[in-house]
Amino acid sequence: MSQQINLFNPIFLKQKKIFTALPMAEALGVVVAGALLLNWYASQSVAELEKEAAAGKVALAKREQRLQQAKAQFAPRAKDPALAAQLAEAEAELKALHDVSSVLQGGALGNTAGYAEYFRAFSRQNVSGLWLTGLSINGAGNDIGVQGRAMQAALIPSYITRLTGERVMRGKSFASLDIARPAAAAVAAPAAGATAPANAAPAASPFVEFSLQSTAQEAAK
Repeated sequence: MSQQINLFNPIFLKQKKIFTALPMAEALGVVVAGALLLNWYASQSVAELEKEAAAGKVALAKREQRLQQAKAQFAPRAKDPALAAQLAEAEAELKALHDVSSVLQGGALGNTAGYAEYFRAFSRQNVSGLWLTGLSINGAGNDIGVQGRAMQAALIPSYITRLTGERVMRGKSFASLDIARPAAAAVAAPAAGATAPANAAPAASPFVEFSLQSTAQEAAK
């Protein structure tokens, strides 16, 4: 009869060393190299940022310098009392001119175009047997008075119609018309030593007088 005896013991096996000095040294070298590389990269980045910051400071300083120069060159000037007084006077004169222009355009001062066109209109309306003895035009042509004589009273309405047909008289109207036949201005002087009859009636004039007024006030006068 045979018997086997196991003489194997794991503790007697050769142990494989994983963390030896050389691998650890290599790993430490890699870590140190990486750290140095990161440090160098960080230094370069910081240097670039410092350059950019320095350039920004220089540009900002130049802009501030230009700003100060502009402020000094275009500094607000103190108000000149004499210039302010001249400006106020000029504005007052301009306002006065505007006011005068408004008054003139509104016709408050009368007819600024003159009365020549009115006289031309009256001269064009020449009616045989009718003549004028007086003519008045006031203001802007709103107050017109006409005095005249006519051999026949029937000539007067026709004359008024033709007169109001003139361009300058369009839109104007007359408020009153008075027609009368005056007494003769003078009677033939009687012979020397003779006396006129006491009951002799005054001779009638061969013409009639008329007065044409544009307003009632003028008619009252």
